[in-house]
Amino acid sequence: MSTTGTRPTRVLTVIGTRPEAIKMAPVVHALRSDPAFESTLCLTAQHRELLDEVLGLFDLTADFDLGLMRTGQRPVDVLSAVISGVSRVIDEAKPDWVLVQGDTTTVLGSALAASYSDCRVGHVEAGLRTYDKRQPFPEEINRCATTALSDLHFAPTPAARQHLLAEAVPGDAVYVTGNTVIDALYYALEEPPPPRASALVDHVGDRQLVLLTAHRRENFGAPFANVLAAIADLASCRPEVVFVYPVHPNPAVSGPAHEVLGAFDNVLLTEPLDYFTLAHLLARSAFVVTDSGGLQEEAPALGKPVLVLREVTERPEAVDAGVAKLVGTNRARIVFEINRLLDDPAACAAMAKPVSPYGDGLAARRIVDGLAGREVKPFDPTLHLSPGARRAGAG
Repeated sequence: MSTTGTRPTRVLTVIGTRPEAIKMAPVVHALRSDPAFESTLCLTAQHRELLDEVLGLFDLTADFDLGLMRTGQRPVDVLSAVISGVSRVIDEAKPDWVLVQGDTTTVLGSALAASYSDCRVGHVEAGLRTYDKRQPFPEEINRCATTALSDLHFAPTPAARQHLLAEAVPGDAVYVTGNTVIDALYYALEEPPPPRASALVDHVGDRQLVLLTAHRRENFGAPFANVLAAIADLASCRPEVVFVYPVHPNPAVSGPAHEVLGAFDNVLLTEPLDYFTLAHLLARSAFVVTDSGGLQEEAPALGKPVLVLREVTERPEAVDAGVAKLVGTNRARIVFEINRLLDDPAACAAMAKPVSPYGDGLAARRIVDGLAGREVKPFDPTLHLSPGARRAGAG
């Protein structure tokens, strides 16, 4: 139903982290522009320092800000605080729907709070699975539990829909929408490059730019040390390549990263970059080396090969399409695969296909139409060649 009685349908969107804000910004804008809905935005601020800049970039303001960020907090502490805080917001806002995105502790806590308040839950980016609750941790646990709590499931891909159907989710409760991160990426690239992006690109000059991100909790310790050692091996013998590495502020990441890579002139260790800067760097890059989920989705949309620093991925569509490859955290394997893309133009071109298995920029509209009970034409990746890939693939 698009309205409840004679009033608009009330939707409370809950966001806790930077990736959630990026992926939900297009949805919040779509809700706010649709007269069938009354949209309210709540921040848990699970990651305070990485969240606020995204809201500014996308011109979003919060109606509720729980400010739950605490130094050294454990996932169980976050979960408890989210359940309590979001329950209070639900009591005040009285939404018909609570909308959550992805697999963070904010998502699980908000879905629990909504369910206990007899409020319907819409889950954006539903149906991703590795079927290994330790990889990624705790995300696989969070998203599987959220499925059980949700009333509508907005699956980014046909494969994600099949996962949900296999778990006995009713087919009429699942919409294949594409991923909203592609909506956000196209939006960002329509804006001029921020000064920070231009400065980094100028520093790289005519050398090859490889974008690196590495911060996953399951890679902490020896696996992360292997990744850093591999990049050090490459940086020492490939002066024609510049690795740009936005470093996560977690001391388990930033400390080792600066210790191992800080002395290399062709490794640029930056603070976390705003999303628009990161998007323009991605468009300029030769390829991406990452353990991030978001970049696995965004890079193919721009025709950029992806080497994934994980043993398994809940985003297999890019691997199946041949535009991403799982390389794990073995030092020699990482060095070999990066050298292969640098030295073999045919191998790089084979992974730089203009395909976008994760979206076409219309996901937010499909989600809002699904909430309204309107007809939704599902995203079909076999029909979509990304305009972003055609525009930026040669960049």
